[in-house]
Amino acid sequence: MKVDVIVAPATPQALAAKQATSSIPIVFVLVADALEAGLITNFARPGGNITGLTSSSAELGGKRLELLKQMVPKASRVAVLYNPTDRSNVLILKQIQESVLSLGLILQPLEVREAREFEGAFVAMTRQRAVAMFGTPGVLTFEHRQVLVDLAARYRIPAMWGHRSFVDAGGLMSYAVNLYDQNRQAAVFVDKILKGAKPGDLPVEQPTKFELVINLGAAKALGLTIAQTLL
Repeated sequence: MKVDVIVAPATPQALAAKQATSSIPIVFVLVADALEAGLITNFARPGGNITGLTSSSAELGGKRLELLKQMVPKASRVAVLYNPTDRSNVLILKQIQESVLSLGLILQPLEVREAREFEGAFVAMTRQRAVAMFGTPGVLTFEHRQVLVDLAARYRIPAMWGHRSFVDAGGLMSYAVNLYDQNRQAAVFVDKILKGAKPGDLPVEQPTKFELVINLGAAKALGLTIAQTLL
């Protein structure tokens, strides 16, 4: 189609775009870890035809588990729902595994590659007595967030999610960047590129602000008392 700019709103799309063209400018958004994913080699000067904004989601693993532990102090076994075919999910799981020992938690990674595997994952959580769970953010989980939130409520699993949209759908809590702010900021990159800037000269932006969002109604339904520190 000979477009002027490609906007890729997640890690899989950004990787596909980079593979497809080395000439059309690419602006990525909400990429968990641009360096580890192999999209760039340097934040200050990404080089080539690509730049954008990271969500730093992979780096938030420890903090997310810490907040989940504060919400559910009795949690010792935490399930992690992730898609092994999504590069961002793999990076997020790796970071969580590196953080888990200091929190005294046991992780239960559960793979889901498509929506029909969700129910089985929650059955496995219950069978293995996971007290809480973390749902990694990604294309698959975001698309089916209402189904996942409803399953967590039905199986009574307190869940930390990777985007506030899950909390808006009825989920318990999330800790992440504001995805709407990131998408708006992507327009600034597109504007600069259309005015002549080279993507490789535009520094990749890393977030400085993160949001903790808690659904008080979901907490009440699960019988949870929210710690004053979280409030």
